[in-house]
Amino acid sequence: MNWIQALLILSILALLVYLLRSRSSARTKAWVKVGYVLFVIAAIYAILRPDDTTVIANWVGVDRGTDLLEYLLVIAFMFTTLSTYLRFKDIELKYAQLARAVALQDARVPEDR
Repeated sequence: MNWIQALLILSILALLVYLLRSRSSARTKAWVKVGYVLFVIAAIYAILRPDDTTVIANWVGVDRGTDLLEYLLVIAFMFTTLSTYLRFKDIELKYAQLARAVALQDARVPEDR
């Protein structure tokens, strides 16, 4: 194992510890944590045995393991972007509903002249 492999593995493990120990992770769904642990295992395997990614890439019809990892990264980025967009739209809708409820709560009946 060379120094870059050790550095990559340590950084991935540090991200795992951060995810599992952060305060907001208590509200995170369990399947997200399980998925991230599986990602960490796959990443460590790909770091330690980079030639195996080429073998897996060839099984699915891609020439190089690097290209396969790039395709998977693009898919993960698109999923994350879409998920974040939908979450923000949901929060925006909740804020609008809350603002309407507060406005109606403080509403006054107009007086006749």
